[in-house]
Amino acid sequence: MVKETGFYDTLGVSPNATPDELKRAYRKLALKYHPDKNPTEGEKFKQISQAYEVLSDAKKRELYDRGGEKAIKEGGSGGGGGGGFASPMDIFDLFFGGGSRMHRERKGKNIVHQISITLEDLYNGSTRKLAVQKNIICERCEGHGSRKGAAQMCMSCQGTGMQVRVHQLIPGMVQQVSTVCQSCHGRGQRINHKDRCKACAGRKILRQKKVLEVHIDKGMRDGQKIVFHGEGDQEPGLEPGDIIIVLDQREHPLFTRRGPDLVMSMELQLVEALCGFKKPVQTLDNRTLLVTSHPGELIKPGDTKCVLNEGMPMYRRPFEKGRLIINFSVVFPQANFLPKHKLKELKRYLPEKIRPEQPDSMDEDLYIYADLEDCDFENRRRHRHQYYYMDEDDYATTGGVQCQTS
Repeated sequence: MVKETGFYDTLGVSPNATPDELKRAYRKLALKYHPDKNPTEGEKFKQISQAYEVLSDAKKRELYDRGGEKAIKEGGSGGGGGGGFASPMDIFDLFFGGGSRMHRERKGKNIVHQISITLEDLYNGSTRKLAVQKNIICERCEGHGSRKGAAQMCMSCQGTGMQVRVHQLIPGMVQQVSTVCQSCHGRGQRINHKDRCKACAGRKILRQKKVLEVHIDKGMRDGQKIVFHGEGDQEPGLEPGDIIIVLDQREHPLFTRRGPDLVMSMELQLVEALCGFKKPVQTLDNRTLLVTSHPGELIKPGDTKCVLNEGMPMYRRPFEKGRLIINFSVVFPQANFLPKHKLKELKRYLPEKIRPEQPDSMDEDLYIYADLEDCDFENRRRHRHQYYYMDEDDYATTGGVQCQTS
């Protein structure tokens, strides 16, 4: 039993969610509320990142389940480390393969896109065209923002783009806070208005639309990333970032993927389960399988059978396939589907029923016969519910002790 469910609610999962369910939930929400896509949802993006940071770590999750968010911030009763959270962007970059900002100081910003695909795309392979907007270095000024030699170092930040301010918390204790330089807006340089590049207005970069061909290989999985190295945003003095494409598979009406296997349900009539059947199944590559059960091969309700080599193709080994797993259910005929004399005839063909052991001395008159009836749970629940709302007058009594009046 968890103490609180706030982080689970933020990701939209239950407290017993698996690591894979947590990853899927974070992936969809992080892409939806990323500041690049939703600039006004920065706080929501931060909450999603904090929730995933805690729940994706087994030790932090156990601590959160026991003591809630307060236990995380305090670092646990054993004092095992800080209660601070990592940067939401670092968590996002690590999740999508970009590495944290500390480890990619010389690399530009990555761009992440999600594309919706079908199970057929993952089975057969597919190619999609995706138009993306990205930053490129201005060719006219070669990323200087002005004519050569016109840019001057910002004296407010000494060319670093950041300013350090010192705040006194209490006597004898100070705190250093780094902020973006207000004079140069983090560029580290100041350019006179008349010297600015006319093409980029001194910003050193331009926006460009580029069309990418995304090749979806057979056997790829939901959530898999396709990386276009060096195709991300460009910045002067930095290696270009990457464009990361994340596959988002839509639900299929018939098949469910389970690793290399495909799972489906099949409903049989009782006569088919007893006497055999042939049922066509349309595959994801438009072939028709004739699923066959020969006479005498009994299929019981809840049975599971499989067809070998009719599952998903293996990624990068497309000629190897998993299994098609079929879960069977059996539909019984309606009541009184046969007249009584026909039932006696049917009974002759079915296995004899096992008779319960009866004591020799048991008289048939001592049995209490119990007929079966349909259970109407909904009416029973409503009927029981009425007892909880009876008026107090229903419990009033006529007797009891009375006070004497003069």
